[in-house]
Amino acid sequence: MEVINYLLGYKDLKIVQNTLMFNFSLDSVLLANFVSLNKGITNVLDIGCGNAPIPMILSCKGDFSITGVEIQKDVYDLALKSVDINGLSDRIKLVNCDINDYYLDLESDSFDVITCNPPFFKVSEGSNLNSSQYKVIARHEVKLNLDQLFKVSRKLLKNGGVVSVVHRTDRLIDIIESMRGNNIEPKRIQLVYPHVGDESNMVLVEGSKNGRPGLKILPPLYTHNSDGSYTDSVMKFFEG
Repeated sequence: MEVINYLLGYKDLKIVQNTLMFNFSLDSVLLANFVSLNKGITNVLDIGCGNAPIPMILSCKGDFSITGVEIQKDVYDLALKSVDINGLSDRIKLVNCDINDYYLDLESDSFDVITCNPPFFKVSEGSNLNSSQYKVIARHEVKLNLDQLFKVSRKLLKNGGVVSVVHRTDRLIDIIESMRGNNIEPKRIQLVYPHVGDESNMVLVEGSKNGRPGLKILPPLYTHNSDGSYTDSVMKFFEG
């Protein structure tokens, strides 16, 4: 069933979702507000854009072109509707394709910034896969793994360009190793915690293509107060 909601915290943006599919979450809001958007950038790529929450949030942050690539046709159709009802079709280009095929036909050094909220879980014989194919592709590395993501980023990023991801904290070492294996130097890390006193369950990581060594660990980000409301640190990301 399709529904139209306001994009979390963004009352000027609406998003089309399907209750049977994998809906966007706070992860997307955090990533869109973590990524470095320096002056002079012209082209941004969001890999696995889903129904386009990250491209739409990024459209509020600067005058640059955004490309969103989504492999699942039904999810891509939701993204088209989301972009259209917000009047952003001139800013956001959407592509229904496997990024592992799409990037082969693109010129090297095409993008200043790449964002990705990738599948979190490795796939093994013991993996407990959801019965919904939509959710399997969104959650598990069946179509895109970390090495593929950073291989794509290595080709498509301009020298010094950045790729930012949001992921599970227990995959942090995998992320760093895969980045460095593809000439992407980790530059910024921020650990995310559900509440004060909890263990970190998410991490935001940004790397620079052919960047110099030098890593910044940002202050911890706590998402919820004890009563379940969003913290001031999260609320500042929201409009209005």
